[in-house]
Amino acid sequence: MEFVPELSSLSVVSPVRRALPGAPFLAAARGERPARVPVWFMRQAGRSLPEYRALREGVPMLDACFDPEMLAEITLQPVRRHGVDAAVLFSDIVVPLRAAGVDVDIVPGTGPVMGRPVRDVAAVRALPVLEPEQVAKVAEGVGLLVERLGETPLIGFAGAPFTLASYLIEGGPSRNHEHTKALMHSEPKLWHELAARLADVAATFLHAQLAAGADAIQLFDSWAGALSERDYREFVLPHSARVLEEVAGYGVPRIHFGVGTGELLVAMRDAGADVVGVDWRVPLDEAVRRLGGEAVVQGNLDPALLHASWPVLEAEVRRIVEEGRMARGHIFNLGHGVLPNVDPDVLTRVVQLVHSL
Repeated sequence: MEFVPELSSLSVVSPVRRALPGAPFLAAARGERPARVPVWFMRQAGRSLPEYRALREGVPMLDACFDPEMLAEITLQPVRRHGVDAAVLFSDIVVPLRAAGVDVDIVPGTGPVMGRPVRDVAAVRALPVLEPEQVAKVAEGVGLLVERLGETPLIGFAGAPFTLASYLIEGGPSRNHEHTKALMHSEPKLWHELAARLADVAATFLHAQLAAGADAIQLFDSWAGALSERDYREFVLPHSARVLEEVAGYGVPRIHFGVGTGELLVAMRDAGADVVGVDWRVPLDEAVRRLGGEAVVQGNLDPALLHASWPVLEAEVRRIVEEGRMARGHIFNLGHGVLPNVDPDVLTRVVQLVHSL
């Protein structure tokens, strides 16, 4: 039986949004052809930058995410250093869970770890509801960024219900997502109840960022590539679609991205994405073909190739930009996040190359 989610009663607040008519990122996201191919990098704000490591020394990750001045400064650092065409909010997909009161921490070298896995009815129904005031510090940081970014757009983001659920059910990162898939198939009603609650969390978090002035959002379904298309459409798409629909009234670009989702690109677009993020496993021209030729896509340099020699890296960048011309719009990015030990000067050089093509 198909699950049909109900839209929440969250009201859309329409802030006086910055007018950014010359922003190549926003133009490409709308399917237009800006004067240059825009570029930003997932995880550009953070661990690869020495100025980030200096600023965050002794400060736990999640504490930094709730410090308005610190999160604003970290978000601005790659814009200053690299000249990217968009800033992405320094945050983490588990920030709204922590804000709501879920026992979660980010363990260095591991990732998000839950105090106790969520695997039964009682645990699901004990999950707290996220209230907007609980992420007020994040919204305050967004407000600071809107004041300081000038003509550079700000991308807000949230974790999609499936990926958040996977962390909760598994208790932390997982290679096989066995507990998640088992619950999904053996207790579908409980699964949909959990996913609906997490859709509320994601929507509330995005509302807070957008009401504070974010210019675009990205919904990260990092681990959706672990699913078949059939399972994605039955168990995941309705909830991600609800999140994206909840924020449609702001009129900003909505990007949807997952890792290993080459077989899910059409389904992820069908969830309501304006821009489909593509990882490095599928060439961009093939992704555009699968999406019917009229897609706006984002991606998709393999992050590992930032460690290759410059001639190799330059050839890959040129190939991807050329493949991106097949799309209605193309935003250059990596196929996943910046790795922690990347030379920042290489990222700057990639931005300069993309802008020259």
